[in-house]
Amino acid sequence: MKNNNYKVFLPLLSVFMFCSCNDVLDETPDNRTQIDTLDKVSELLVAAYPAAIYASFLEPMSDNARDRTATGSINNRINEEMWNWRDINDIDSDTPTNYWNEVYAAIAQANQALESLDELGLIDVEERGEALICRAYGHYMLVNIFAKAYNETTSVTDLGITYITKPETTLLPSYSRNTVKEVYNLIQIDLVEGLKYIGNGDAFNKFHFTTKSAHAFASRFYLTKGNWDKVIEHSTAALGTNQDVTTILRDMVLIEETLSLPEQELRYSSSTLEPANLLLAVGSSVYARTYRSSRFGLSNLLRTEVFGTSPLGTGWAYPTFSNSVVNFMPKYDEYFRVTNQAAGIGFPFVQLPLLTTDEVVLNRAEAYAMLGNLQLCLNDLNAVLSNKTDNYTPANNLTITSVPVNFEVADATLYTPFYAIPAASLPFVNVSLIVRKSVFFAEGLRWFDIKRHNMAVVHDELSDNGQEVISSFTLSKEDNRKAIQVPSAAQALGIEPNMR
Repeated sequence: MKNNNYKVFLPLLSVFMFCSCNDVLDETPDNRTQIDTLDKVSELLVAAYPAAIYASFLEPMSDNARDRTATGSINNRINEEMWNWRDINDIDSDTPTNYWNEVYAAIAQANQALESLDELGLIDVEERGEALICRAYGHYMLVNIFAKAYNETTSVTDLGITYITKPETTLLPSYSRNTVKEVYNLIQIDLVEGLKYIGNGDAFNKFHFTTKSAHAFASRFYLTKGNWDKVIEHSTAALGTNQDVTTILRDMVLIEETLSLPEQELRYSSSTLEPANLLLAVGSSVYARTYRSSRFGLSNLLRTEVFGTSPLGTGWAYPTFSNSVVNFMPKYDEYFRVTNQAAGIGFPFVQLPLLTTDEVVLNRAEAYAMLGNLQLCLNDLNAVLSNKTDNYTPANNLTITSVPVNFEVADATLYTPFYAIPAASLPFVNVSLIVRKSVFFAEGLRWFDIKRHNMAVVHDELSDNGQEVISSFTLSKEDNRKAIQVPSAAQALGIEPNMR
């Protein structure tokens, strides 16, 4: 059979070669676009940001999601699976697998940009800084989602993710996982190097890293590592000096009092209207629909707990909308790109704030608390609360004497990060985390706070009338499910799965 096959195909191949040899030789073997100018490198970096949403699968895993009961809510598979901390291999938008794929695709763009800059001999350019920080950010998000939390002791051996620094040149290469410690070291190298070159480019472009947003990312990175001096340094660099930070924070009082529901949704993730937004991303997603009405989310009880009374003793200025069961806060506006007008079909997209001034100020507040600079911590906390609470007056401010009384942590096991929290600092860290839980509701950031402070999470399944707890599930402090399982397709390429 093999001999017969060769007799059939060899003549055909020789005829083809004879007839088309000159034409083939006239063609460039690889006719892909040549990245041979700085402008083309800049175009590459447009896609160096993950085109995916993480809040859709991280928020239901946290304590920011309660059972809103089957009656009055909508079944949503991703929401249900993640609320139950189950492994899910769906590749649809809003899933961990989709996020994994999109982040690595963004990292690939950053790596190609860096290689092209090397080939062009361009070192001291803003594009290098942007590419390095994009690569650092992508790996940071992956290691925080798909690996265990950073821990100075255990991260030396804990499985992290694969840190990729070169464009792929082989088909279906096999990979191994760096340790969490190795990943963090590589992130820090990229971040420090990237900050040398990063510039403002178009300072009004919120879809690319600039000096401010790069320092904001550094603030988050060092908060995760527990490097408090660095948190303060980069937070201050992101916010700027000699200004009242309240002018660059999200003014929820103004939003609540002056804007309609559609206007609130548009403003929250706006690149032009909202000064608090430092970096934005757009991803294919139905989260703008599902976070409103999926079964596990902002229940009536949780609404009271998170958006009832603020730490100042007054109401929060966050507008929430509800029916008898389902509540939501207007944070997302869906853009639907129509692909077939007659059939009414297309793709939904959501714009998500990745980095904000609110987060930067709260990062700095926590760092001040950890260093014992308690008044500076309160200055930042009160600044955030001043434009996010109703009827604010300075007389309501948190004080050095009121916080230890009102925010004492009775349960010594509530927060157990890898570092020790000084006893005098604990109430101030506690109130900072309480503020973060409300401010970043529905954005997915609560999950990162849960991981870095090694908190347990309890989810109660309710009866249809919402009056009885049918079953209770606990995600313990050391539960391996805190590290979302790596996608099965990645495992097939040699990536070791997370323990279960």
